[in-house]
Amino acid sequence: MSFRRLLTRIRRRGTVRLGLVPVSQLESNPAAKGAWRATGDDPQFACATSGYPLSGGWYRVDLDFEPLDDKISAPQLYFDYGEGLSEARSAVLSFVKPNAVRHTGIVLLAKNTISVRFDPAIASCEFRVRRLRIRRVSRTAAALRMLRAVHARYAQLNERRLFFSRSLRNLARRGGLGSFATWLYESYLERNAEQLSYERWVKLFDRRSERFDAAALAVRSQRPLPRFSVLIPTFNTPERWLRRCLDSVLAQTYPHWELCIADDASDRPHVRKVLAEYAARDSRVRYVVRPERGHISATSNSALTLARGDYVALLDHDDELHPEALQAMAEAIVENPRLKLLYSDEDKIDAHGVRFEPYFKADWNLDLLRGHNCFSHLGVYSLELMRSVGGFREGLEGSQDWDLIFRCAERVGPGAIGHVPRVLYHWRAIPGSTALAPGEKSYAHVSAMRAIGEHLARTESNAQVLELPGLSGTFRVRHTLPSPPPLVSIVIPTRDRVSLLRQCVESIVDKTTYPRYEIVIIDNGSVEPATAEYLAGLADRLFIKVIRDNGPFNYPRLNNRAVAAAKGSVICLLNNDIEVITPEWLDEMASQALRPDIGAVGAMLYYPNDTIQHAGVVTGVHGVAAHVYSGMPRGYPGHLGRARIVQSMSSVTAACLVVRRKLYEQVGGLDEKLAVAFNDIDFCLRLGAAGYRNLWTPFAELYHHESASRGLEDTPEKQARFFHEIRFMRERWTGVLEADPAYNPNFTLYGEPFTLAFPPAEPRSKALVAGRYANTEREASLTSRLRRASGDDPIELVLQTEE
Repeated sequence: MSFRRLLTRIRRRGTVRLGLVPVSQLESNPAAKGAWRATGDDPQFACATSGYPLSGGWYRVDLDFEPLDDKISAPQLYFDYGEGLSEARSAVLSFVKPNAVRHTGIVLLAKNTISVRFDPAIASCEFRVRRLRIRRVSRTAAALRMLRAVHARYAQLNERRLFFSRSLRNLARRGGLGSFATWLYESYLERNAEQLSYERWVKLFDRRSERFDAAALAVRSQRPLPRFSVLIPTFNTPERWLRRCLDSVLAQTYPHWELCIADDASDRPHVRKVLAEYAARDSRVRYVVRPERGHISATSNSALTLARGDYVALLDHDDELHPEALQAMAEAIVENPRLKLLYSDEDKIDAHGVRFEPYFKADWNLDLLRGHNCFSHLGVYSLELMRSVGGFREGLEGSQDWDLIFRCAERVGPGAIGHVPRVLYHWRAIPGSTALAPGEKSYAHVSAMRAIGEHLARTESNAQVLELPGLSGTFRVRHTLPSPPPLVSIVIPTRDRVSLLRQCVESIVDKTTYPRYEIVIIDNGSVEPATAEYLAGLADRLFIKVIRDNGPFNYPRLNNRAVAAAKGSVICLLNNDIEVITPEWLDEMASQALRPDIGAVGAMLYYPNDTIQHAGVVTGVHGVAAHVYSGMPRGYPGHLGRARIVQSMSSVTAACLVVRRKLYEQVGGLDEKLAVAFNDIDFCLRLGAAGYRNLWTPFAELYHHESASRGLEDTPEKQARFFHEIRFMRERWTGVLEADPAYNPNFTLYGEPFTLAFPPAEPRSKALVAGRYANTEREASLTSRLRRASGDDPIELVLQTEE
């Protein structure tokens, strides 16, 4: 027997062959072997075999895959670890290149896997797939391959030194090649999947109108269309970026604009030459040159003197506008003529024109704006409003636009502020720019702190702005408690599992710094002697009250009954599986809840392994609602730092929720028709409907040993109740769940929150949600379909172990 044949026989031992069976949105092309057509944006192959489960570990993927048209494919593998298929348990095969046929990369199966699904594309397209081979590899082999890939990406961006410093720092901190491989995989995904995902998203969905119909918009408006004055302050701008900036204005599809430029006495001769050239080219371009330097506030005011439009759009001298930026703003104004302030989403653009790091923003969110500047860019202001507040203030350079937003918003209120959820502004990220490193201009950080502090002095006398160490340009606003502080009633439903209750109560007593609270425990039919003994022992503590309730478990009823027996003017709903981390947790939550416009306040909750369990809730995701950043490590910044900033959220979990008693009673407490699930979401939405803003703060941190005393939804009765509660929520909050103002329609409604939607839901619609339910039903029948699956010529998926 030849050596090659012997080696082949050895390698085939333990091989599992699977057939790729089309599940949805796929049509075969009989004219070409292995050719397929994706008929929608969610085509799926199920991988059928009798060889499951696949053991967890590192795998090398070899894929023969060839796009047959110029559309984006973005193949992806989904792994079911016994918890169902979801975006969180998937791997984008970002190593698939558009101009190649054979592709190789690394994936990690985090646990034993009971099924695999292969999604070949994210939009309608044609492709050929012939072979998908997955082979088990060692950690070392996986690390070496990923190391080469990540290094190549850093090298492409001229960041080799940064690559080596980060590699060494993480290797030293975590220790050992195995742990280092885990960090490397995170970098591998970040450097490939996320960025390539956004690049694909831009190519697929950042489509531009073939023609702008100004006449049709004028008919809709029934008044003159708005005219925009685009303000650009310049100073020694490199010619390349200055031309790119000016060209982006001249390329606008919307014709009613003027370009108002003020140069801050640049000493580089090309600046004045370029400005004169563009002014001669288009009569809408006008400029002035200041006789002496005044910095950006003074220069922006000089540009403002040239403005004759209805609205002002701010553009930095090296950034770019999307071609439809002013068109989109004009359409928003026509739709809602009350708008005086408008802002858009944005991204960054590098020296090579590559767009990255999009900021898909929330709708108007005052507390988030106090934490970081989520308004700029693109910011558009009523010219009359801007002049009425005095334009830009000198002395606040670097954050002059942030200060301007506060002063304008204080004048008009939230009803006149609009958000256009499109990326209309590209922020230049080059060395020395704040886009690339916010700490590049420390004076901007100091100015921002002053702008926020003076805004607070004008609007809220009992608040102060604090810096967040290591987070330049990001701040915390602390609200002062009244003296004396109000009594807070901490309501804790419980049933047996006395170790959890003891941990909860003792952590409150031992760590909480808030001076006035009582604990109201409502025991729902505990039967364990140890529980009875512990509850009896609490009678000696005057600030603890125990109530008995032997009825069936109904979380709202238990809380409503306990609140009725409580004495405090502030209520804290707390699960019995909560453990306090930060001593000031209740000071922070109560001080926020006492603000007159605030409804419910939620906390940062972690699982015991220091991963995030709750950082606020977004509605519409997965049909009703989902926790954001769940499973991410403690300290994770979130989307553009949002996991580190106080902000309005549509909902927060009642596992730890603080609200004024008056508001709790005003909206009728928790709805007892929602016995277990979504009652907190419903409660928060009713507070929102009553005109209050719900808030989430990362500065109250607690552990959550989630639902440990209640158990899982693991019986037909519990599952039937759960689906009834889903239907209840969808009927009561039709049209509300899918339009969460703290979220963005460019984010998914069916995967992990704050990940890109393919395609974006714009506008959000009931039809999209209904489509997701259809997908859920399809997932439910996947196992039985796999068992029946067989094909005359199945594509093979080969798994084998590499020593």
